Order: sequence, then structure tokens, then C-alpha cells
Amino acid sequence: MELGAGTGAYTREILPRLGAYARLLAFELDPGLAGALRKDLPDPRLQVIADSAARLEARLEGARPEVIVSALPFTSLPATVRSEILQAARTVLAEDGVMLVLQYSPFMQRDLERTFGSVQRRLSPLNVPPAVLFACRPAEAAS
Repeated sequence: MELGAGTGAYTREILPRLGAYARLLAFELDPGLAGALRKDLPDPRLQVIADSAARLEARLEGARPEVIVSALPFTSLPATVRSEILQAARTVLAEDGVMLVLQYSPFMQRDLERTFGSVQRRLSPLNVPPAVLFACRPAEAAS
């Protein structure tokens, strides 16, 4: 699952790595971007959902994703929206799953730890600007 697919920069990198029977649900709030993504990437494994990532549980029909990828600008979102999205992701994530969060500052680490319990952080200095990648797992899965 991808949260905040935008123009599909990460979607285009994820799709070639998926197995033949895997499925990628890409959430994009902007209907124009979601429509363009559907048109640009007509892959049967891809389902673009024009809705808020905070509503992902309602869109999954009980499915539990193994991997959630997000480059949402969490520090720019209102605190309530940020919290809703993180809690929704934690709720649906498979027990042994991981949420990968790409940010351009380390400020989200505390919120991620509070929500997931186990967070590993890695800096990507070659990215411009430098990026921080967080790998978030439920605390019980990390032990």
C-alpha cells in the first residue's frame, strides 16, 4: 500500500518489484492526480484510491498489508490528521508488517515510536534534500 501516491514517483518504483499476484493500493487525496495515475499506469495489480489515507481501513475490506509506503508530508499536516493516518496504518498493518516512512526531517520519529513501538531510522544523504527513512513495526513484531 502507498499513502499519498501523488504523481506516482514511488508507485513506478514499487510496481516492477511486485510479484505477479501482488496488489498495490495507492491512496491519493487529489482526484486529478489519482485520475492521472490510473491513466499513466494501467497495471492490473494497481488500484488507485482517490480518498484520504485516514480512511484506509474502510477501503481494505479486512485485508492486512505487509508493507505500507508513505512519503506524506506528515510534519505539514494538522496534528489530528497526522494522528488519524498513523493510527489507521498501525491498525491495518499485518502483524509482521512494516511501514516505510520517507521524511525530510527527523521530527516524526517520536510520533512514529508512539504509534508503532519499534522504529529504525536511516539517513539518505545522497537524496536532495537529504531524506530520513523510518522503518516502523508493531512493537510485538519487532521482538
